[in-house]
Amino acid sequence: MIDKPAGGGQTEILPATWRDLRSLLELERLCFGRDAWPWVDVLASLSFPETVRFKAVREEKAVGFVIGDLRRPENLGWIASIAVHPAHRRQGLARLLLARCEEALGVRYVRLTLRPSNTSAYRLYLTCGYRETDRLERYYRDGEGAIVMEKDREAPAPRPGA
Repeated sequence: MIDKPAGGGQTEILPATWRDLRSLLELERLCFGRDAWPWVDVLASLSFPETVRFKAVREEKAVGFVIGDLRRPENLGWIASIAVHPAHRRQGLARLLLARCEEALGVRYVRLTLRPSNTSAYRLYLTCGYRETDRLERYYRDGEGAIVMEKDREAPAPRPGA
């Protein structure tokens, strides 16, 4: 799938595999620092059959990725990780990755967690139809809590500016 996000530049959204371990691990560490997954967890997410994973590629380089965990019996998917290289943010890549992952999960409900301090991601998720459903205390390694958000993919789309 080839898309042209708002910021320009041709982007391919492609399936990610274990062969992408090194580049996605670098992105994970760059974007999440101390909260980055260890290499074995990234490898597992690129290998397990019930995991959906995509990478955003520009000029033959991975500049973003998304990993979704499918829980089919619950009609639920979790966005386990989504990241975009800082130099490629605010160009629509996270929105493209999120939409592609939601579609591939193919379930009614999709959840994710994020830091309350990540206000740009929070705004993005709201505009993509997510709503806050819970708060978790001391979720991240530095003690910051987490916001749990959920999207009902069968609900009417949110109105712009709502």
